[in-house]
Amino acid sequence: MAIEKPSKNEDEYFAREDAARLAKLREQERLERAEHERHSHYMRCPKCGATLHTEALRHVQVDRCPDCHGIWLDHEEIEGLTRHEDTGMLHRILGDVLATLKRHQARS
Repeated sequence: MAIEKPSKNEDEYFAREDAARLAKLREQERLERAEHERHSHYMRCPKCGATLHTEALRHVQVDRCPDCHGIWLDHEEIEGLTRHEDTGMLHRILGDVLATLKRHQARS
């Protein structure tokens, strides 16, 4: 004599529940991995991976790499560097970079 299940769809129900739970766990793990990876890059040189140090450059705080000597600028730091009245080479280069970034943002 076979024992009848309370519901013929019981197996389907539990399979869907397990799949939903597994999908939720996978998404949570993906988000945690992405956050860990993002944190591992914080204040690291994008070129060589060394730890960046913050220092003042013409009254603006910039991130400098002690190994490859790269200078990395955060949002609006280029504008801060170009506000000075100095019309030297650095001012002209940063002005060109700033103009290019603004054109790129306008197209986006």
